[in-house]
Amino acid sequence: MKYLQLPDATTRILPFYLAMEEYAVHIMGDEDVFFMWQVQPTVIFGRNQLIDTEVNLPYCQSHGIATYRRKSGGGCVYADMNNIMFSYITRSDNVQFTFGRYTQAVVGMLRELGLDACDNGRNDILVDGKKVSGNAFYHLPGHSIVHGTMLFDTDMEHMTRAITPSNAKLESKGVESVRSRITTLNSHLTLSIDEFKQYVRQSLCDGEILLTAADVTQIEQMTESYLSPEFIYGNNPRCNLTRRARIEGVGELAVSLELNRNTIRHIDVAGDFFVLGDIDRQVFSRLKGVPLDADALRDALCDVRVEQVVMNLSNEQFINLLTNQ
Repeated sequence: MKYLQLPDATTRILPFYLAMEEYAVHIMGDEDVFFMWQVQPTVIFGRNQLIDTEVNLPYCQSHGIATYRRKSGGGCVYADMNNIMFSYITRSDNVQFTFGRYTQAVVGMLRELGLDACDNGRNDILVDGKKVSGNAFYHLPGHSIVHGTMLFDTDMEHMTRAITPSNAKLESKGVESVRSRITTLNSHLTLSIDEFKQYVRQSLCDGEILLTAADVTQIEQMTESYLSPEFIYGNNPRCNLTRRARIEGVGELAVSLELNRNTIRHIDVAGDFFVLGDIDRQVFSRLKGVPLDADALRDALCDVRVEQVVMNLSNEQFINLLTNQ
């Protein structure tokens, strides 16, 4: 695996590094690519999340914490200069396999340091049973991108106040606060953050791809797509009915339905789930004009496996959510 190295040590805004992941897809060879990055205090929320319900915007604005959306699913993440972000890009169409391979590589690297590390089977990496890394993924044609946090000495006050997880999410984990279920690496290691970064690079990579100033200019141009208000804030879903649930192994889902005489005219879904395909084309398009009735929904989805589009979500779970059963 090759390390993607910038030509300077400038700290850039978070969307630059997301664009850098996409740029890597265009320039990488056959070997996988990896890089690390750090940002000034920032909250990044998932592709399918509604910012007003997931981010404490007044707190972020009053404390100079930036807010951006990413293209991968999953939940909100707080990052600062004492939090290391990992990005991994590979030539693979199998996102789930890639995700598992990546998390296992990171777990193995942490275990080599003597830490009791494991993954939780969804998107977190744990040390001594507490979360130290949250990860997300998305797919570009022929490639998979995985990115995530590595909490080293993060500002816990900002982390707990800038993000507003629902009570359902907290209760499902059997804890009263975010703070009680996370840990930081500096509590377990004597290495400095720079020493840890050097160790990670030596452990996971066997060479580098050095970017040029011209590459940086192209990445900066790609960054613009992440900065539009339409992308950051999204469109408020049209609805006259909302169904909400937290489903184990899937995440939180809030489905917004626009109905006409109990027939579905439009459907949106928000939450911290992971998307494996094109949910609009593969699922939602089949439900337009279908009565909001369990049997009618089953018929409409009879040749679709929803779990292949939304990770771990079965057809029956989705139908039960729509019909409030």
